[in-house]
Amino acid sequence: MSKPVICIGAALVDELYHANGPILLATTNEGKVHRSAGGVSRNIAHQLALLGVPIQLISVFGSDGEGDWLKTICQYAGIKLDASITSSSLTGKYTGILNEDGSLFTAFLTNPPLHLITPEHFEQNKQLLETASVILADANIPVLATEWLLNFCTNQKIPLIIEPVSVPPAEKYRKANLKGLFLITPNEDELPVLCSANAVTVLQQVNELLERGVQYIWLHRGSEGSLFFSKEKTIKLAAPETVVKDCTGAGDGSVAGFILAKYLHKTNEESLRIAHTLSAEILQVDGAIATHLNQEKLLELVAIYYPEQCE
Repeated sequence: MSKPVICIGAALVDELYHANGPILLATTNEGKVHRSAGGVSRNIAHQLALLGVPIQLISVFGSDGEGDWLKTICQYAGIKLDASITSSSLTGKYTGILNEDGSLFTAFLTNPPLHLITPEHFEQNKQLLETASVILADANIPVLATEWLLNFCTNQKIPLIIEPVSVPPAEKYRKANLKGLFLITPNEDELPVLCSANAVTVLQQVNELLERGVQYIWLHRGSEGSLFFSKEKTIKLAAPETVVKDCTGAGDGSVAGFILAKYLHKTNEESLRIAHTLSAEILQVDGAIATHLNQEKLLELVAIYYPEQCE
């Protein structure tokens, strides 16, 4: 049996309000609403499951109707929840306000009881964690839990990836122990808050993270593509041109594409192209998941988005 990818972090109900025109402050705006299952780690797990990767999700669900709904969607997608937690809290919710062009105007995150994901919970589920091919943790979980994971993954020789999520959770990791971390995946807003005030430029920030023991830093730059840093080299890849319908989940999809590529033993360059291709496809649909893709179709699309590199 293939070793699973284990995703650890948020599972949320996403409610996305898409404005019909320019957003006006302090008054009513007309728009459309789309409700779907969300949460960074849950999104990544869902996308990977649809792409044929065995998945375990460790998250926290409320003991309410929305929690039951989220668990049903996960299980329907093929995500196993053997070490997930059901709490008495309300299920977490992400409410996004989208501009007319699909870009994010603002968002609210409410009630995710992720403080329940602790080193003690990981200790109780060590046997499951030991089976992982890759572990992905989003920065919504407590720093102490991530540091436990990093020590565990270093000892077990399992690659650990941290997804910073957004600026507030990323700030918690400014002084965290990152020695031995395989990959961290910030965007341009998140990178500075992961670093000290002395690191002002992108290069200084990247070098600081490398000195703290991170093997790879993958800087997401939106429509300008991404940069992939290590001590040995820097890889730059442009984002393919596409018409944006909804920006929600594009970053999560990119990380899912990279993890799929690594699961298939692709090089870093190949992995980035697969990641950007999946992200481009998600930008063209409502919600955070490209349900129209399987693994074969995604890999075929890479040559269409990046014909020169794939010759």
